[in-house]
Amino acid sequence: MKKEDVTIKYDNGEFSAYLVSHEKSDLAVILIEEIWGLNDHIKDVSERVTGLGYTVLSPELLGDTGVLEKISPEIYLEMRNPETRDKAQKKMREATAPLHTPEFGKDAIAKLQAVFDLLKGRQIIKIGIMGFCFGGTYSYAFTAANPELKACIAFYGQPPLDKVVAGINCPVMGFYGEKDKRLIDSLPQFEMQMKEYNKDFTYKVYKNTGHAFFNDTNKMTYNKEAAEDAWRLTVNFLKENLG
Repeated sequence: MKKEDVTIKYDNGEFSAYLVSHEKSDLAVILIEEIWGLNDHIKDVSERVTGLGYTVLSPELLGDTGVLEKISPEIYLEMRNPETRDKAQKKMREATAPLHTPEFGKDAIAKLQAVFDLLKGRQIIKIGIMGFCFGGTYSYAFTAANPELKACIAFYGQPPLDKVVAGINCPVMGFYGEKDKRLIDSLPQFEMQMKEYNKDFTYKVYKNTGHAFFNDTNKMTYNKEAAEDAWRLTVNFLKENLG
Protein backbone atom coordinates (compact mmCIF):
# COMPACT_ATOMS: atom_id res chain seq x y z
CA MET A 1 0.00 0.00 0.00
CA LYS A 2 1.51 3.32 -1.11
CA LYS A 3 0.09 6.58 0.33
CA GLU A 4 0.71 9.96 -1.25
CA ASP A 5 -0.72 13.43 -1.66
CA VAL A 6 -1.12 14.32 -5.32
CA THR A 7 -2.06 17.39 -7.33
CA ILE A 8 -4.51 16.92 -10.19
CA LYS A 9 -4.78 19.41 -13.03
CA TYR A 10 -8.05 20.10 -14.84
CA ASP A 11 -9.50 22.80 -17.10
CA ASN A 12 -10.18 25.25 -14.25
CA GLY A 13 -6.85 24.86 -12.50
CA GLU A 14 -5.71 22.20 -10.05
CA PHE A 15 -6.72 20.54 -6.77
CA SER A 16 -5.25 18.17 -4.23
CA ALA A 17 -6.14 14.53 -3.58
CA TYR A 18 -5.08 11.60 -1.43
CA LEU A 19 -3.98 8.53 -3.39
CA VAL A 20 -3.63 5.11 -1.78
CA SER A 21 -2.31 2.66 -4.36
CA HIS A 22 -2.73 -1.08 -4.34
CA GLU A 23 0.11 -2.21 -6.54
CA LYS A 24 -1.42 -5.57 -7.48
CA SER A 25 -4.87 -4.29 -8.39
CA ASP A 26 -6.32 -2.82 -11.60
CA LEU A 27 -9.53 -1.89 -9.76
CA ALA A 28 -10.18 1.47 -8.10
CA VAL A 29 -12.61 3.46 -5.99
CA ILE A 30 -13.10 7.23 -5.98
CA LEU A 31 -13.89 8.19 -2.39
CA ILE A 32 -15.51 11.58 -1.65
CA GLU A 33 -15.26 13.49 1.60
CA GLU A 34 -17.87 14.69 4.07
CA ILE A 35 -18.51 18.41 4.40
CA TRP A 36 -15.56 18.58 6.83
CA GLY A 37 -13.07 18.04 4.01
CA LEU A 38 -10.38 15.53 3.20
CA ASN A 39 -9.51 14.88 6.85
CA ASP A 40 -7.92 12.00 8.77
CA HIS A 41 -11.20 10.09 8.93
CA ILE A 42 -11.63 10.09 5.15
CA LYS A 43 -7.99 9.12 4.69
CA ASP A 44 -8.49 6.24 7.14
CA VAL A 45 -11.53 5.01 5.20
CA SER A 46 -9.52 5.28 1.97
CA GLU A 47 -6.85 3.05 3.45
CA ARG A 48 -9.45 0.56 4.67
CA VAL A 49 -10.90 0.31 1.17
CA THR A 50 -7.41 -0.15 -0.28
CA GLY A 51 -6.97 -3.01 2.18
CA LEU A 52 -9.78 -4.77 0.34
CA GLY A 53 -7.71 -4.77 -2.85
CA TYR A 54 -8.49 -1.45 -4.54
CA THR A 55 -6.55 1.67 -5.40
CA VAL A 56 -8.39 4.63 -3.83
CA LEU A 57 -8.26 8.27 -4.89
CA SER A 58 -9.91 10.84 -2.61
CA PRO A 59 -10.18 14.37 -4.06
CA GLU A 60 -10.45 17.59 -2.08
CA LEU A 61 -13.48 19.15 -3.78
CA LEU A 62 -13.89 21.93 -1.20
CA GLY A 63 -10.38 23.31 -1.01
CA ASP A 64 -10.91 26.42 -3.14
CA THR A 65 -14.41 27.32 -1.92
CA GLY A 66 -13.60 28.96 1.41
CA VAL A 67 -16.07 26.62 3.11
CA LEU A 68 -13.50 24.64 5.07
CA GLU A 69 -12.21 27.81 6.71
CA LYS A 70 -15.70 28.72 7.95
CA ILE A 71 -17.01 25.46 9.38
CA SER A 72 -15.86 23.04 12.05
CA PRO A 73 -17.19 19.95 13.83
CA GLU A 74 -18.16 22.26 16.69
CA ILE A 75 -20.89 23.74 14.51
CA TYR A 76 -22.42 20.28 14.14
CA LEU A 77 -22.40 19.82 17.91
CA GLU A 78 -24.04 23.21 18.31
CA MET A 79 -26.79 22.14 15.91
CA ARG A 80 -27.59 19.20 18.20
CA ASN A 81 -28.02 21.49 21.19
CA PRO A 82 -31.52 23.03 21.35
CA GLU A 83 -30.10 26.18 22.92
CA THR A 84 -27.61 26.82 20.12
CA ARG A 85 -29.30 25.06 17.20
CA ASP A 86 -30.85 28.06 15.44
CA LYS A 87 -27.66 30.11 15.50
CA ALA A 88 -25.56 27.12 14.39
CA GLN A 89 -27.89 26.30 11.51
CA LYS A 90 -27.65 29.89 10.32
CA LYS A 91 -23.85 29.75 10.46
CA MET A 92 -23.85 26.46 8.54
CA ARG A 93 -26.18 27.79 5.83
CA GLU A 94 -24.04 30.87 5.38
CA ALA A 95 -20.80 28.88 5.30
CA THR A 96 -22.01 26.32 2.77
CA ALA A 97 -23.90 28.74 0.49
CA PRO A 98 -21.16 28.57 -2.20
CA LEU A 99 -21.80 24.83 -2.59
CA HIS A 100 -25.38 25.33 -3.75
CA THR A 101 -24.60 27.26 -6.91
CA PRO A 102 -24.73 25.73 -10.40
CA GLU A 103 -21.15 26.86 -10.91
CA PHE A 104 -19.88 24.81 -7.96
CA GLY A 105 -21.80 21.74 -9.13
CA LYS A 106 -20.28 21.92 -12.60
CA ASP A 107 -16.81 22.45 -11.19
CA ALA A 108 -17.14 19.50 -8.78
CA ILE A 109 -18.19 17.19 -11.61
CA ALA A 110 -15.26 18.43 -13.71
CA LYS A 111 -12.87 17.64 -10.85
CA LEU A 112 -14.35 14.17 -10.44
CA GLN A 113 -13.95 13.56 -14.17
CA ALA A 114 -10.28 14.51 -13.84
CA VAL A 115 -9.97 12.01 -10.97
CA PHE A 116 -11.60 9.35 -13.13
CA ASP A 117 -9.30 10.14 -16.07
CA LEU A 118 -6.20 9.93 -13.87
CA LEU A 119 -7.20 6.47 -12.69
CA LYS A 120 -7.93 5.33 -16.24
CA GLY A 121 -4.46 6.54 -17.18
CA ARG A 122 -3.01 4.22 -14.54
CA GLN A 123 -4.41 1.21 -16.41
CA ILE A 124 -7.36 0.79 -14.04
CA ILE A 125 -10.02 -1.28 -15.78
CA LYS A 126 -12.94 -0.87 -13.35
CA ILE A 127 -13.76 2.18 -11.24
CA GLY A 128 -16.43 2.64 -8.58
CA ILE A 129 -17.36 5.60 -6.43
CA MET A 130 -18.19 6.01 -2.76
CA GLY A 131 -18.94 9.01 -0.55
CA PHE A 132 -20.30 10.30 2.73
CA CYS A 133 -22.83 13.13 3.28
CA PHE A 134 -21.67 15.80 0.78
CA GLY A 135 -19.65 12.99 -0.79
CA GLY A 136 -22.67 10.72 -0.96
CA THR A 137 -24.58 13.41 -2.82
CA TYR A 138 -21.78 13.83 -5.34
CA SER A 139 -21.35 10.07 -5.68
CA TYR A 140 -24.91 10.00 -6.98
CA ALA A 141 -24.33 13.06 -9.17
CA PHE A 142 -21.13 11.81 -10.80
CA THR A 143 -22.60 8.35 -11.35
CA ALA A 144 -25.42 10.01 -13.30
CA ALA A 145 -22.83 11.97 -15.30
CA ASN A 146 -20.39 9.15 -16.04
CA PRO A 147 -21.78 5.91 -17.52
CA GLU A 148 -18.39 4.18 -17.23
CA LEU A 149 -18.57 3.79 -13.44
CA LYS A 150 -19.18 0.22 -12.31
CA ALA A 151 -20.51 0.76 -8.76
CA CYS A 152 -21.84 3.57 -6.59
CA ILE A 153 -22.12 3.61 -2.78
CA ALA A 154 -23.67 6.65 -1.09
CA PHE A 155 -23.72 7.09 2.68
CA TYR A 156 -26.49 9.53 3.67
CA GLY A 157 -26.30 11.47 0.42
CA GLN A 158 -29.03 13.57 -1.18
CA PRO A 159 -30.24 11.57 -4.20
CA PRO A 160 -30.96 13.22 -7.55
CA LEU A 161 -34.70 13.66 -8.04
CA ASP A 162 -35.09 14.45 -11.73
CA LYS A 163 -34.31 13.09 -15.17
CA VAL A 164 -30.56 12.86 -14.45
CA VAL A 165 -31.38 9.45 -12.94
CA ALA A 166 -31.56 8.20 -16.53
CA GLY A 167 -27.79 8.61 -16.80
CA ILE A 168 -27.03 6.10 -14.04
CA ASN A 169 -25.52 3.00 -15.59
CA CYS A 170 -24.33 0.88 -12.66
CA PRO A 171 -25.66 -0.71 -9.46
CA VAL A 172 -26.22 1.78 -6.63
CA MET A 173 -26.25 1.15 -2.86
CA GLY A 174 -27.38 3.71 -0.28
CA PHE A 175 -27.10 3.80 3.52
CA TYR A 176 -29.22 6.02 5.79
CA GLY A 177 -30.08 6.58 9.43
CA GLU A 178 -33.74 6.52 10.41
CA LYS A 179 -33.47 9.86 12.25
CA ASP A 180 -32.11 11.64 9.19
CA LYS A 181 -35.62 12.70 8.25
CA ARG A 182 -34.92 15.11 5.40
CA LEU A 183 -32.98 12.48 3.47
CA ILE A 184 -35.29 9.62 4.42
CA ASP A 185 -38.24 11.59 3.04
CA SER A 186 -36.49 11.84 -0.33
CA LEU A 187 -35.92 8.10 -0.74
CA PRO A 188 -39.41 6.94 -1.89
CA GLN A 189 -39.37 9.28 -4.89
CA PHE A 190 -35.80 8.33 -5.78
CA GLU A 191 -36.61 4.63 -5.51
CA MET A 192 -39.63 5.13 -7.74
CA GLN A 193 -37.59 6.97 -10.37
CA MET A 194 -34.88 4.32 -10.32
CA LYS A 195 -37.52 1.67 -10.93
CA GLU A 196 -39.07 3.70 -13.75
CA TYR A 197 -35.69 3.86 -15.49
CA ASN A 198 -34.99 0.21 -14.69
CA LYS A 199 -31.93 1.01 -12.55
CA ASP A 200 -30.34 -1.26 -9.95
CA PHE A 201 -30.86 0.47 -6.58
CA THR A 202 -30.67 -0.99 -3.08
CA TYR A 203 -30.67 0.89 0.20
CA LYS A 204 -30.75 0.22 3.90
CA VAL A 205 -32.10 2.40 6.69
CA TYR A 206 -30.77 1.81 10.21
CA LYS A 207 -33.24 2.22 13.07
CA ASN A 208 -32.52 4.61 15.93
CA THR A 209 -29.63 6.03 13.91
CA GLY A 210 -28.97 9.50 12.54
CA HIS A 211 -26.70 11.27 10.10
CA ALA A 212 -22.97 10.48 9.92
CA PHE A 213 -23.35 7.16 11.73
CA PHE A 214 -20.26 5.75 9.99
CA ASN A 215 -17.87 8.41 11.26
CA ASP A 216 -16.09 6.78 14.18
CA THR A 217 -14.29 10.02 15.04
CA ASN A 218 -17.58 11.71 15.96
CA LYS A 219 -18.85 10.25 19.24
CA MET A 220 -22.12 12.16 18.92
CA THR A 221 -23.14 10.45 15.68
CA TYR A 222 -21.22 7.18 15.44
CA ASN A 223 -23.28 4.00 15.68
CA LYS A 224 -20.96 0.99 15.90
CA GLU A 225 -23.56 -1.65 15.01
CA ALA A 226 -24.87 0.26 11.99
CA ALA A 227 -21.35 1.17 10.81
CA GLU A 228 -20.12 -2.42 11.00
CA ASP A 229 -23.15 -3.74 9.13
CA ALA A 230 -22.85 -1.04 6.45
CA TRP A 231 -19.16 -1.86 6.05
CA ARG A 232 -19.95 -5.56 5.63
CA LEU A 233 -22.50 -4.72 2.93
CA THR A 234 -20.06 -2.29 1.30
CA VAL A 235 -17.37 -4.97 1.06
CA ASN A 236 -19.83 -7.40 -0.53
CA PHE A 237 -21.16 -4.76 -2.93
CA LEU A 238 -17.69 -3.82 -4.14
CA LYS A 239 -16.71 -7.45 -4.63
CA GLU A 240 -19.85 -8.17 -6.60
CA ASN A 241 -19.60 -5.14 -8.88
CA LEU A 242 -15.88 -4.34 -9.14
CA GLY A 243 -14.35 -7.73 -8.47
